[in-house]
Amino acid sequence: MALLQITEPGLATEPHSRKLSVGIDLGTTNSIVAGIREGKAFALPDLDGNCLVPSVVNYSETSILVGQLALERSLNDASNTITSVKRLMGRALTDPVLREGKLPYEFLKESETVPRIKTARGPVTPIEVSSEIIKTLLERARITFQDEVDGAVITVPAHFDDSQRQATNDAAKLAGLKVLRLINEPTAAALAYGLDSGQEGSVVVYDLGGGTFDVSLLRMEKGVFRVLATGGDVSLGGDDFDWAICQWIIDSFEIEDTISPDERRAVLLEAKVAKEKLADSEFEELHFHLQGADRQIRLTRGTLERLCTPFIENTIDICERVVGDAKIEIKDIDAVVLVGGSTRSPIVQKATELFFGKKPLFSIDPEKVVALGAAIQADLLVGNQTDSEVLLLDVLPLSLGLEMMGGLSEKILSRNTPIPASQIREFTTQKNGQTSMKIHVVQGERDLASDCRSLAEFDLKGIPPMVAGAARVQIRFEVDANGLLSVSARELTSSVKASVEVKPAYGLTEQEITKMLAASFEMAEKDAGARMLAEARVEAARVMEALESALDKDGHILDEEVTESLKLGLEKLKHLSTNGDYREINKGIDLLGKASEEFAALRMDMAINKALAGQKITEIEKDL
Repeated sequence: MALLQITEPGLATEPHSRKLSVGIDLGTTNSIVAGIREGKAFALPDLDGNCLVPSVVNYSETSILVGQLALERSLNDASNTITSVKRLMGRALTDPVLREGKLPYEFLKESETVPRIKTARGPVTPIEVSSEIIKTLLERARITFQDEVDGAVITVPAHFDDSQRQATNDAAKLAGLKVLRLINEPTAAALAYGLDSGQEGSVVVYDLGGGTFDVSLLRMEKGVFRVLATGGDVSLGGDDFDWAICQWIIDSFEIEDTISPDERRAVLLEAKVAKEKLADSEFEELHFHLQGADRQIRLTRGTLERLCTPFIENTIDICERVVGDAKIEIKDIDAVVLVGGSTRSPIVQKATELFFGKKPLFSIDPEKVVALGAAIQADLLVGNQTDSEVLLLDVLPLSLGLEMMGGLSEKILSRNTPIPASQIREFTTQKNGQTSMKIHVVQGERDLASDCRSLAEFDLKGIPPMVAGAARVQIRFEVDANGLLSVSARELTSSVKASVEVKPAYGLTEQEITKMLAASFEMAEKDAGARMLAEARVEAARVMEALESALDKDGHILDEEVTESLKLGLEKLKHLSTNGDYREINKGIDLLGKASEEFAALRMDMAINKALAGQKITEIEKDL
């Protein structure tokens, strides 16, 4: 008997033709992977139901920890624990972000291009750190779907420049992931809200994450999903709120000159927690043990707002510029969408409502919405949804151009140009008999090339010697759907050609990527073992703490022999946790669990009897 093939409407009809794709929001503070199941996007949780993966990586001599385990290490091992790595992507060692003194880890001075961070495991680049986070997200997808991932859409801030986009692409490649497309975070958020569903209108997406800020003005019109204008700041986000609170605390205690990196990290983490709690309370009492003394300070919502107001005002200024760039009136904007964990702050919600004159949309979890939109786009790109007619048109965040004589910058593709995009310009020689031309590609809005971001340089050689101005050199700029640039040059009379795929100096070379991939394959088993050992130790600590607490509270219900047996089991597990491998520790956890089953049952019976004490049978039957 033949099987009946059942397919969801609009999905692939061939058996086994549905491909597994995911959307990844590689965030500054947290990262998320999302997929599609039964036609709906959902964020993939871990075994404990947590969807967020802290964007934190800890390096030791024997292991690499990612996520919550790494975050827990940050208090005691700040110099080897990399946080907010997204802020470092695509940046040079000379960048102010790397020199402002906030970061507890050390950069190797000999690095001239891509920054390298000193760790106990050896030097690592921001790209390698990000690849570890992507690997963790991919593994979660494999476990959830019990299959290999065919490709992913990764989101980036709309204001990411070419270097930062290339660095993100490199990180994915290093993790062994096929990137279907890089899409802007605001665009992904709009997809998640279903703003592509045929309705027409203008939408603002206000995206304030942990480390970056973006605002985009989008228009849906006749099936075309167009970004009219975008703006932002790749160094503005919730991290700045945390640092401002942290600095206020340090200044209040007058310990700026004596505080250690680990103590500063502890204050920073406490500041972050207090910030989040103040969304629902008027004040928080913060407690610290610093420099051998117990300290206490009260943080009020008023103080928080005073510390954060300058950053929020900056976001509103950027919103004003974007609305102006789009040549639209604020009253004509149909909806405002809030994205990013930092938009949970009441002061942010109040500021956006005041500026745009309407209550913003907040119905989808702002920390998940970008990943959900990316998953929807990924599903479309792999061909699972055959009936979609939505066309996405993102825009360039910054202008692309060339350095001219005199050091001037000539814009070839202006910011807010829809992508993919292509533009051709003709240039000529400056001197008689000139046979070569240096082509310097820059990105930015400044008039001088030296004030813009240098992306690449290459030479067009073999130009026939002619009088100045006679040669015709055609230069083509092409930006793909990921926002990545390629530039080619051709002299028209001789057809001499030269081209470059713009690979910024702050990314990794193909040779470096190949070498790193080979090393990751060689070390995969060792790294996996180290990770499983760390996880087993964490689980053992949890089990032991729970049993010790139960014994302290209810140990009196056991006879002495059983109590001693459980205490012996605890000592064995403690020994294994320190000296055993992950298999031995897991076995010890299982044995202790079985040994304590009777104790757990007795505690349950005691709790039930206590709850039912004094009740009539009729009352109990009524409750049931």
